[in-house]
Amino acid sequence: MPSKSVARAVIEYHGLMSSHISLQAEVPEELSGNRLDQIAAKLFPEYSRGRLQSWIKEGALLVNSKQLRPRDRLQTGDSLLVEAELASIEYWVAQQMDLDIVFEDEHLLIINKAADVVVHPAVGHQDGTLLNGLLYHCPGLKELPRAGIVHRLDKDTTGLMVVAKSLIAHTSLVNQLQAREMSREYEAIVHGVLTGGGTINKPLGRHAVNRKKRAIVEMGQEAVTHYRVKKRFRAHTHVDVKLETGRTHQIRVHMAYLKHTIVGDQMYGGRLQLPAACSAELSECLRNFKRQALHARRLALVHPLDQAAMSWEIERPQDMNELITRLENDV
Repeated sequence: MPSKSVARAVIEYHGLMSSHISLQAEVPEELSGNRLDQIAAKLFPEYSRGRLQSWIKEGALLVNSKQLRPRDRLQTGDSLLVEAELASIEYWVAQQMDLDIVFEDEHLLIINKAADVVVHPAVGHQDGTLLNGLLYHCPGLKELPRAGIVHRLDKDTTGLMVVAKSLIAHTSLVNQLQAREMSREYEAIVHGVLTGGGTINKPLGRHAVNRKKRAIVEMGQEAVTHYRVKKRFRAHTHVDVKLETGRTHQIRVHMAYLKHTIVGDQMYGGRLQLPAACSAELSECLRNFKRQALHARRLALVHPLDQAAMSWEIERPQDMNELITRLENDV
């Protein structure tokens, strides 16, 4: 479990931290006639399309020493030159933290996140976050968008996260997420007995009153959650969940929509629900379960460099195992 201490490292990142990028390439015959932004994406695949378009518009990416538009078409032999600054635009502090690292190479970092860990600094959580610990572990992350974090887990959700350690990896992982090619599988304990699995396809947006919450809203972002029953108990269900999209609080809101809120969910679960005539042991366990019983069990993706299919799976944390044992004994 990550340390509760927030001992500061020697390095702090104040304001703009930048590094110079210098790139050069010529248009090959097979790309002749295509748009500048399309050609740049092919010739410099380690950078995102959005970043390349920004460089074109800023004049940091020139063609034959001239500034062109992203839609302008190029010919064989045209010369592309990039001279740009890659900047980190936020203030972050590198802090020593115990990280549960499942896998690491020069491009990827797979973390098993513990409960009670905020992923990214925000109002009320300026330090002591996973991002702060990642910067201490790998200082080069300061040059990547959000320090290489391409997706998040809620503060009290446990399990697997992937972090990009290079621009090549960042671009690839973002593309995989957008194309829904990255597989993220969870398991949860919910209130009530589900009769079967299914798919929830309900758009999500900000709650109309509580801006910290999400809700199903007609004009919200598309959100698709697949779920299936893993095991039924007397008054609860153990479910496997697979995300097709990855919206904030998606699983928690979708399960609440089904009227099967996640055990321990302080935001969407409402009042404590105790089964009728449950044992003292189960009652105590449910009363003391103060986080959502949600765990990111499995992660699968394609390696950004060699395109190899990779996957990882991590065991449930002890508190969920204890809850399941109590539910199994509640007969």
